[in-house]
Amino acid sequence: MAQPILDTVSGASTGTLLVTEPLNFWAGKRVEPREGKNAEPVFEPATGRVLCQLAPCGAEEVEEAIQSAHSAYVKWSKMSGMERARVMLEAARIIRERREKIAKLEVINNGKCITEALVDVDVACETMEFYAGMAGTLTGQHIQLPGGAFAYSRREPLGVCVGIGAFNYPFQISVTKSAPALACGNAMVFKPSPMTPLTAVIMAEIYKEAGVPDGLFCVVQGGAETGSLLCQHPKVAKVSFTGSVPTGKKVMEMSAKGVKQVTLELGGKSPLIIFKDCDLENAVRGALMANFLTQGQVCCNGTRVFVQREIMPQFLDEVVKRTKAIAVGDPLLDSTRMGALISKPQLDKALGFVTQAKKEGAKVLCGGEPLVPSEPKLKGGYFMSPCVLENCRDDMTCVKQEIFGPVMSVLPFDAEDEVIQRANDTTYGLASGVFTRDISRAHRVAERLEAGTCFINNYNNIAVEMPFGGYKMSGFGRENGQVTIEYYSQLKTVVVELGDVENHF
Repeated sequence: MAQPILDTVSGASTGTLLVTEPLNFWAGKRVEPREGKNAEPVFEPATGRVLCQLAPCGAEEVEEAIQSAHSAYVKWSKMSGMERARVMLEAARIIRERREKIAKLEVINNGKCITEALVDVDVACETMEFYAGMAGTLTGQHIQLPGGAFAYSRREPLGVCVGIGAFNYPFQISVTKSAPALACGNAMVFKPSPMTPLTAVIMAEIYKEAGVPDGLFCVVQGGAETGSLLCQHPKVAKVSFTGSVPTGKKVMEMSAKGVKQVTLELGGKSPLIIFKDCDLENAVRGALMANFLTQGQVCCNGTRVFVQREIMPQFLDEVVKRTKAIAVGDPLLDSTRMGALISKPQLDKALGFVTQAKKEGAKVLCGGEPLVPSEPKLKGGYFMSPCVLENCRDDMTCVKQEIFGPVMSVLPFDAEDEVIQRANDTTYGLASGVFTRDISRAHRVAERLEAGTCFINNYNNIAVEMPFGGYKMSGFGRENGQVTIEYYSQLKTVVVELGDVENHF
């Protein structure tokens, strides 16, 4: 089922793919949009050329998809956990079998380098396997009551869940949201970012080929209007959203009208604290990993890099040298380490932050400019040279606001208490990091940082086994880990009386 586009992409190079197949999927098949009049172009970030036209789903199409998902949910929810697990493991096998082709399509649509995209597909596969393993373990509790009565609890699915994805990890997010949902017995209607619509439908076809009931994982394309229709539909039980804080607030508001459960994975401006007793080589590596993956378009990136003053010169020398050496260019080449930003507006926004930083007194040590690769086909791409800023202050725009581009802001600090207060002085709380050889300090700092994740002597080392989510305005609920089962299921308590009813009347 998943072969046509993937076979096309297998021989494609940057700047050659053109997609004409429909990108919606429900009732077990791809579905043509009702109308194409509101279609908008989807661009290939590395070249700036049009990949396809995307027509948003309207009310009738959303209704069809949700009805299809509900019908599949009725069948799927009656299957045992082990039966669901076998289907999910088959889906994982197919993902692994088509790893290179899926990653290549992701690169063409998203702009990240192929080495990262391959890891993303591997993570998606591991996520599917992890939740397949959990599907057969979902159990309740037995509670003995006085007089021979007892109670038990049942962990039951919610129904039709909606997943709304982001452009930075399109394929991986489709699995991160759907795998725990399906493991619990739910169905999912998934709306990818309108900038990266290509790989979610591949996941839908893989699920079908693996043996899920038709409609269990549907894909509807569109922007804000389509998302609103999904959030407000009465048959939707839960919405899981990944994206910006302003959009997350709107999702929460719309979902609240129907008292729907919501998981929000929103933005961040995470601190990375580097103490003078650190292993400097690892700290530099950590800072690069914290800032430049996926062209800096990662919500949990540690973009506020606090460096203890005594080691600031050595740190800057080394991090600037390594940043200048990052190979930026054709994302399908194995040698490339940074591809193109997702869009021209996102590129302009990131460059604008650098311009503003200079006006506010920051010093650009490297990068921060539009980059035009030497290959002619890449001339129209959205490339930017990775940037390191020094002389930064806590009140600067580049330090306070999420840039979502390859820009590292470096700030000096003197003492532990001081840097923790500064690190926590933000409305965000998605992630944080600390580099130190002092084990007591490491755990002490981790406890005091107001963030959903704290990395010690590493950064962005994320695995499916670990819960992931934010504090404060970075959202709530969790993805990954065993705990996510609680966000895609509900508990029913059943009370059983074995004797006579005691009557007080």
